[in-house]
Amino acid sequence: MYHELRKRGASALRYGNGARKSLYQMPASRQSVGLGAIIAIVLFGFGGAWAANENVGPQSGLPLPRFVSLKADKVNVRAGPTREHQVTWVYTHAGLPVEITAEYGNWRRIRDWEGSEGWVYHSLLSGRRTALVVPKDKEELVPLHAGPGQQSAVTARLESGVQASLRRCNGSWCYLAGSKFDGWVEQHRIWGAYPNEKVD
Repeated sequence: MYHELRKRGASALRYGNGARKSLYQMPASRQSVGLGAIIAIVLFGFGGAWAANENVGPQSGLPLPRFVSLKADKVNVRAGPTREHQVTWVYTHAGLPVEITAEYGNWRRIRDWEGSEGWVYHSLLSGRRTALVVPKDKEELVPLHAGPGQQSAVTARLESGVQASLRRCNGSWCYLAGSKFDGWVEQHRIWGAYPNEKVD
């Protein structure tokens, strides 16, 4: 009923209902070019407008970092904040939660649940909050409760990798709504909300 994150070799990660993050392998020469471009950005000030360590994004005026979600079914992730930069992988599942860690013009640097980072165009992101179920043990089933507390009835158990809309959090528990389920999950068992964060 619910879907689990599974590794498929070194080149792809499947999640949810069969969507995939594809990792494109580059020849050594392309890797060198990509690295050179990144170094050039730092040396010549292109990266000076990034706001990786600031509290507010210089372009959006919104907090950094912050969680958002993918708006499109296909999102190219690039090595840097221009269309000339190498596409390093592609997300193929709308709604996946990601974290914005920096801004440059119309580009946003994002981080996913695995810690992978890259740049995407801002229009491919949505402010709608979503979350992934991420227990420490991937074989563990995470209980979904009727209310925000351990004493509340368990209405379902969710597998690792289940994606859902994040409706609200009280700092300890989050209310999730997905395909054919809704209820409360302990906040530390999901990726898509910060520890102690309150979401209305």
